[in-house]
Amino acid sequence: MSNPFIYVDSISYTKKNLMRGTANDELAEKGYNPYLTNRSLSYHQDSILYANEMNARSIAEFKWQYEYLLNSLRKRKRYSKWEKEVPDATVEMIMEYFGYGRAKAEQALRVLTDEQLAMIEVALDKGGKG
Repeated sequence: MSNPFIYVDSISYTKKNLMRGTANDELAEKGYNPYLTNRSLSYHQDSILYANEMNARSIAEFKWQYEYLLNSLRKRKRYSKWEKEVPDATVEMIMEYFGYGRAKAEQALRVLTDEQLAMIEVALDKGGKG
């Protein structure tokens, strides 16, 4: 299985066990990604606690984790957009001015004063509208 979200769909809606009775059960188990599955299920109120249980028991075999979720959750369509990081304009400004990476720019943001940030903003002003 190349698409890890096939497992999420089978857990949520189709309720068809993709790891037992297949042509190659070991290959099906290797295609399962617990992180992506748990993250996808954590966006829904009725499945977040089940996903958290699997996070707490990440040492368990993938087949056991999959079957626990498959048999514990009620049949329901669970589709949601994934939360994406919104870039911070101030951090972007510090990255450009000092040539830092994101982590170092976030550290620098903690120690820079408002006056220093204003000076950096003026220095990076390229003019024009906007």
